[in-house]
Parts: sequence; C-alpha cells; structure tokens
Amino acid sequence: MAAPAFAKGDIARGKKLAYTCTGCHGIVEYKNAYPSYRVPKIGGQNEQYLVAALTGYKKGERNHPTMKAQAESFSDQDIADLAAYLASAKPKK
Repeated sequence: MAAPAFAKGDIARGKKLAYTCTGCHGIVEYKNAYPSYRVPKIGGQNEQYLVAALTGYKKGERNHPTMKAQAESFSDQDIADLAAYLASAKPKK
C-alpha cells in the first residue's frame, strides 16, 4: 500500500506564515488558559504529523477553537509550507 502524497512545502514561505504560531507555541512553559494544558512546542516536529494536525483542525476533526480558527484560514499549500518550516526549526530549550 502506498503512503499518501503530501504537498511539498516552502520553508521560507512557511517561516513568514509561522509568526502567529509563536504567540503560543514559542513561549517556554506556556500554559493555555482553557482548556488548561501546556502548549506543545512544534519546532522540529515531524512534518507529516504537522500537516495531518493542521488539516484535522481545518476540517473540524480536531477540536480546539483557536487552532481551528487559525487552520481554517490556511490553504493546503499554506499548511504544507508551515509544516516544512516548523519541521526544519530546532526547538528552543
């Protein structure tokens, strides 16, 4: 069985799109107010996972109001570009 094809992401374009992500995902030990949990670091995360997660939020298959609103504004190419950039980024310790 063949794996699904993913759009090739543009890292430079993804970096420009990712500025809004850092407001939550770029803060060390940041904890979301509601629902209460530590916001995951996404720098260095698996690219295909990021595509699947953002697509899930966009389609309403994943439930988080802020992430759903963000993802709905992205095209499939935007998601591929974001995932390519975030996967290439080294997480800050």
